[in-house]
Amino acid sequence: MVRTIHSLQTLFAVVFVHLKAPLTILHQEDPDPSLAEREKIEYELRGKTLKVYMYMLRQGKAVGVREVQRELGFSSPSVAFHHMEKLVRLGVIEQDQLGNYVIAKKVDPGIMQAFVNVGRFSLPRVGFYAVFFTTIAVAYFLSNLSSLDVYALIGTLGAAGVFWYELVKVWRRKPF
Repeated sequence: MVRTIHSLQTLFAVVFVHLKAPLTILHQEDPDPSLAEREKIEYELRGKTLKVYMYMLRQGKAVGVREVQRELGFSSPSVAFHHMEKLVRLGVIEQDQLGNYVIAKKVDPGIMQAFVNVGRFSLPRVGFYAVFFTTIAVAYFLSNLSSLDVYALIGTLGAAGVFWYELVKVWRRKPF
């Protein structure tokens, strides 16, 4: 009996060591540096700094500190300069030879993942689904006036309603 208990303890110890070893190795690996960089940019890119970044994306050209200050309604050029320098430190924008700032790389911060850039416009992603389901519902209704399937109509109108609701929620949270 004592020998059986000792064997079980040894077995549990061996299993525990084998289970623990891979977890320890996985835990000690360095995280992906690009992931850490993206998380840092996403953390820093909020509030007025995000507004500056979004303004520069919409402009699509080099902008100066005073232009950003006037367009975004900052109290002084130093506020705009602070946020632009923050973007330079993050590597998102850079300064050209004339002292203006241009986009160096496009990033996709948290809230902006809900938007699609089409030219100079940022549109909510769910807007495309809202328009799609609304179009399907209207087309179905118009093509089947004499024999409407209530379930099909409720399904398409319900989906369109949900997507329009989500569109309004996202649009209210927009950072620009």
